[in-house]
Parts: sequence; C-alpha cells; structure tokens
Amino acid sequence: MARPQTDIEAGRERLIELAIEMIEERGSAALTVSEIASRAGMSPANLYRFFENKEALIEAVAAHWFQPKVEIMEEVVRSELPPRRKLFEFYARRFIRLRASWEHDPVAFKMYCELGEENFELIRSYVDLGDHYLGEIIAEAMAEGYFAGLEVDETISIINQMTSVYCNIGAMVMVMPKLSEAKLARIIDAVFDGLSAEDRGAKSVSGLRAA
Repeated sequence: MARPQTDIEAGRERLIELAIEMIEERGSAALTVSEIASRAGMSPANLYRFFENKEALIEAVAAHWFQPKVEIMEEVVRSELPPRRKLFEFYARRFIRLRASWEHDPVAFKMYCELGEENFELIRSYVDLGDHYLGEIIAEAMAEGYFAGLEVDETISIINQMTSVYCNIGAMVMVMPKLSEAKLARIIDAVFDGLSAEDRGAKSVSGLRAA
C-alpha cells in the first residue's frame, strides 16, 4: 500500500507539474518564481515553503524528467543479458522513449534541451550516473575479453563519443530523423568487434598528410 502524501509532498508535485507546463508552453525563460507562484494561485513567499529557490525547483523538474531514464538504466544493468546486448538496450530503450517524446511535441523537446543547457551544473549528476552504469557494463565486457588493453574510463569516453546522438538530447534533436535502432545496433556491434588499444594503422606516427 502506497504511503499517503504529506501536504508538502503534494504541493511540490503540483508545482513541478506547473513548471513543466510552463516550460512546454513558453520555454525556460518563463520559469520564474513569480510566474509559477501566480499560476499556482499562491504568493512567492508561500512557494518557498516547497522549494527554497528556483534552482531547487529546476532540480526537481530534472529529477522528474530523468527518473524514467534512470529506471531503464538500472533495469538493464541488473538484467542477465550478455554485455553486447546489454549495451545496446542501455541506449536503445532510452532512445525509443526520447524519440516518442520528440514525435509527440518537437517544440517542447527543444525546450528541454535549452533548459538542460542553461542548467547543466544542476543535471551533471545524472550524466555522471549514466557513466557509472555504462562503466559497469564495460567492466562485464572486459571480463569476457572485450576492449583489450583499454582502461574503463578511456572506454567510457570513446563509447560516449560514438553513441552521443542516441542519448544526448541536444545532439539528438539535430539528426533525429536519421537515427534508428538498426543503426544503433551496428554501432554497438562495431564497438564490440573493433574497440581495443591495438593500433591497426589509422593512427599517424608522423603527423597528418597534406591532401
């Protein structure tokens, strides 16, 4: 049985809902304490009973937005899938959800991109959490012999660069129509079949050659 909400918890949820409505209607510039309080039918002073400042409210909005993605990552990491399939689903499940949001309302999706860019320090912990879970999958793969010669942190960095358009909404929004699960699967296969510390000839030993 679910625990009953307190008045403070219910009030916080209502204010988060109103903030989300305002972001989707007018963008993050409209997200002021006065505007939110007015829409909620309360004074700015009363709003501070629920959130100590605007940054705390934005953090709560970010937590609301990221929670389903965090749940997806946790579910995939806990699964019994082999590392290759696990890495694919780690990205694919979130991508499918994000693409659906973009298809539902591309303008609102872009608003969230802008809000994230403006408040990156407030959402950095979610980026770090994604890297943490990615590192767990990479460690499993390394235990099976993949990514020979590479350290976990370097592998995280390389894979992030290869897959950024499937999880970074700022990059994703610019090329969304060209993205697909099939292309993502090819990227993941390329990662597992080719990523290692071995130099196969692409790395120059004497600088770039002129065209």
